[in-house]
Amino acid sequence: MRLSREVKTGILAIGAILLFIFGYSYLKGSNLLQKHRTFYVKYQNVEGLSKSAPVTINGLTVGRVQDINFANQTGGLVVQFTVETDFDFSKNSLVRIYSSGLIGGKSLGIFPEYNPNNLAKSGDTLPGEVEQGMLDAVTARLGPLEQKVQKTLATVDTLLLNITDLVDDENRANLKRAIANISKASNNFEGITSNLEGVTQKTNSLLERNDDKLNRTFDNLDITAANFAKLSDSLSQIETGKMVRDIEEVTSQLHAIVSRIDRGEGSVGKLLKDEQLYQNLEGASRQLEELLQDLKLNPKRYVHFSVFGKRAKEYEEPEDPNK
Repeated sequence: MRLSREVKTGILAIGAILLFIFGYSYLKGSNLLQKHRTFYVKYQNVEGLSKSAPVTINGLTVGRVQDINFANQTGGLVVQFTVETDFDFSKNSLVRIYSSGLIGGKSLGIFPEYNPNNLAKSGDTLPGEVEQGMLDAVTARLGPLEQKVQKTLATVDTLLLNITDLVDDENRANLKRAIANISKASNNFEGITSNLEGVTQKTNSLLERNDDKLNRTFDNLDITAANFAKLSDSLSQIETGKMVRDIEEVTSQLHAIVSRIDRGEGSVGKLLKDEQLYQNLEGASRQLEELLQDLKLNPKRYVHFSVFGKRAKEYEEPEDPNK
């Protein structure tokens, strides 16, 4: 079946129209041959976001901005965008306008949240926010800094005024005198430094002259340290444990002796504890004292010496001096 020229012309015209529509949609970022989902998000300010701007998820481009229109009479805006992948995310996922670079435009980024019970479907409206731009961040940081700089400049200005009022003719003269005194003090310090150098030289000379003595002194100190080390070794070899045990044994024996004496055992114990022995000793001592006294008073009674053999007189008992 042969087609007429009019039919062929119509087919070519329809094909050109379809090709034009497909190309125009492709240039706008929409592929008519690919399945996609459409979502909406509302903003008060889109911050320069334009149509055909990329839509990304974690930096990967997944769609394009299709349209931006006013949502109401108060100036609110609604952005229509498409997602051409099958990546699922919930309705609570955040859609943020952000800057893709210093010279790049604005992009739309989806920060997904996964909730299988609340998945976003085509036609849903998602929550959105606008990321603060670099210039806005710099401006926000520079604002407090500008205030601090202004306060600092005002303080410096006040300080300079006070210094100007303070430095009058009299204070300038005092300042000059102070600088002159500082110069004199510096010269005196230089003199002291030179004197110290002389003292240092004398000290070095003294050390050089007594170098041998110092060496001998240090040698003696080394010998003393060695002897002290030997003494320490000797002390460390003493069996302190045995010494302590011997001391404990002697102490226990001494304690036993004292206990026996306290109980009246032995000669010393009887001497200290036996009352009868004490009385006997006291009586013997008294009798000895009386004997000595009688010997002193009547020596002839105990000692008789006669050259011619004369008989001794009978003993006459003396009077008791205590009566």
